[in-house]
Amino acid sequence: MTSYTPDELKLTMGSGLLSFPVTHTTPDHAFDRPAYQEHVSWLAGHGPSALFAAGGTGEFFCLTPAEVGEVVRAAVEAAPAGVPIIAPAGYGTAQARAMVRDGDAAGADGIFLCPPYLTELDQAGLVEHVRAVCAETDLGVVVYHRANAQFSAAAVEELAATVPNFVGFKDGIGDVDLMTRLYANLGDRLLYVGGLPTAETYALPYLEMGVTTYSSAIFNFAPVWAQRFYRAVLARDVDTVYAGLRDFVLPYLDIRNHRAGYAVSIVKAGLTAVGRPAGPVRLPLTDLEPAELAELSALIEKAMSPQVLSEGVSA
Repeated sequence: MTSYTPDELKLTMGSGLLSFPVTHTTPDHAFDRPAYQEHVSWLAGHGPSALFAAGGTGEFFCLTPAEVGEVVRAAVEAAPAGVPIIAPAGYGTAQARAMVRDGDAAGADGIFLCPPYLTELDQAGLVEHVRAVCAETDLGVVVYHRANAQFSAAAVEELAATVPNFVGFKDGIGDVDLMTRLYANLGDRLLYVGGLPTAETYALPYLEMGVTTYSSAIFNFAPVWAQRFYRAVLARDVDTVYAGLRDFVLPYLDIRNHRAGYAVSIVKAGLTAVGRPAGPVRLPLTDLEPAELAELSALIEKAMSPQVLSEGVSA
């Protein structure tokens, strides 16, 4: 059973950098539980404020509901005390509610609600979807604003006023007007999470809209670099932030943009590049081509010293 109330979870998640661990796979695309648990434990030692198991970077959309539950349970077992594990839910409302119940039973500390599958949504239906999912648990729920789950300011404000365990809003769209309105009207009622891939690109301007944390996929393979960059963002150290963007993030995005779906594939490739392979991505995603992996490896080697890639978070 979680030790976090929704408000405690909100404060804990907002106290530092978030990350979504990749889901490790064997060569035949089965879940590699031992490797995944070692990875979760390693990441937890680098100071994230929470880890989102089987989330977007964890290939939620490529896993069966049963596999999602297995990944969440593995993360809960591997994470030390003080690092909340957030379980995903998604698809239709009935399926999302079932996944919430399973995440709750697995010992997760919160829920990450991904967009419903396929169909276009009216705001009223979207609000009732979130309301029904939140009613299924006492855990704090973070809602993902992306794809076909595009919330109006009025919808978010209604949910914030009526659903106590709706505690976080992750933006994956980049609507500056919406985020400004939410922060102006709701203040710290919600935790605002940067969720545009790749989040580091937007971290500094989003800080002015109350988005004080974000989900760093780069944290998977370069946690020390990611933490240093995050501290520079919070300090509004513009020179350091833009040096990091120029020297690593923007060239990284150039490789990521070679193909659709590479936002996940490049993270697993990054782990291969630093000697911590996580296995292939699952279809319908595709792995980087060998030349692209070589390009990424050279970029990482150039931008990050061996010390930065191996040392602890306190460095």
